[in-house]
Amino acid sequence: MTEYTKIIYLMGTKISLYIKGSDPEGLAKKAEDMLIHYNEVFSANSDNSQLALLKKTAAIAPQKVDDELYELIKAGKKHSLCEDTFLNIAIGPLIKLWRIGFKEAQVPEKEAIKNVLELLKPENIQLDDEKKTIYFLRKGMEIDLGAIAKGYFADKVMEFFKEQGAVSAMADLGGNVLVFGESPSEGGEWNVGIQNPFLPRGNAMALVKIRNQSVVTSGIYERVLERGGNKYHHIFNSKTGYPIESNIASLTVVADSLLDCDICTTELFGLDAASVIRRVNRLSHMGAVVITLDGELACTNNLRRKLIHL
Repeated sequence: MTEYTKIIYLMGTKISLYIKGSDPEGLAKKAEDMLIHYNEVFSANSDNSQLALLKKTAAIAPQKVDDELYELIKAGKKHSLCEDTFLNIAIGPLIKLWRIGFKEAQVPEKEAIKNVLELLKPENIQLDDEKKTIYFLRKGMEIDLGAIAKGYFADKVMEFFKEQGAVSAMADLGGNVLVFGESPSEGGEWNVGIQNPFLPRGNAMALVKIRNQSVVTSGIYERVLERGGNKYHHIFNSKTGYPIESNIASLTVVADSLLDCDICTTELFGLDAASVIRRVNRLSHMGAVVITLDGELACTNNLRRKLIHL
């Protein structure tokens, strides 16, 4: 058995793959091809991806898409329709209006925000399971899968590694981490850092120990727009059209599937810290760590022995 590590710059982020197996370099190359394919199909920032083309065509007639894109849109719509969720895959027009994280970022006029809110209703995404088609009931709608796509990609890559006989592996898509098997370091468990939201990237506030699990952190520090003495982060409330307001600076979720982590961090981010911990404590398959705006850290009961404060 040999080990191999590959770094890929794709999807606007740094992707790290680690594989231990009989042909880890070959597996890494095939995983890179998978990720390049996903980027071509799923990208919201490419005019020619299948996802982007839906904006131009799906309000005219139902559009057939790749099975995997259909699968993720279906899962995203289901969770977008849940009560009290902050996940909304129909949020694309609002993201494009603000453009936070891009050089043309702006604080839109209230009227522009009000006009776009009518386009953010996930119930207006019509799906046909038999034909694998997507149809928009309103012109101008746009799906944005940025909150959940990386988790889906990582799960697919890890599934491939396992099918090909890897004995251990790690996929890190810009801080969204999924591990399998034993860590190359002593002890077997993997230490995943939780970013300190008040310091530059690479400064962890805590480590969480995991095995055969995933970790995702969402925070208001990732992309910020400063205008007129105000700071606007990139996590939006699709009911108001403005960035979510809560006492949370970052939310970390631990679960078996990275897609589940992605969904949960987005669903819960608009709640206050105490409500997040209470809700996740009721879920046996999931753990959470919250860091509040005043620097307090709290975690669910099942992570207390797995969390190391730095």
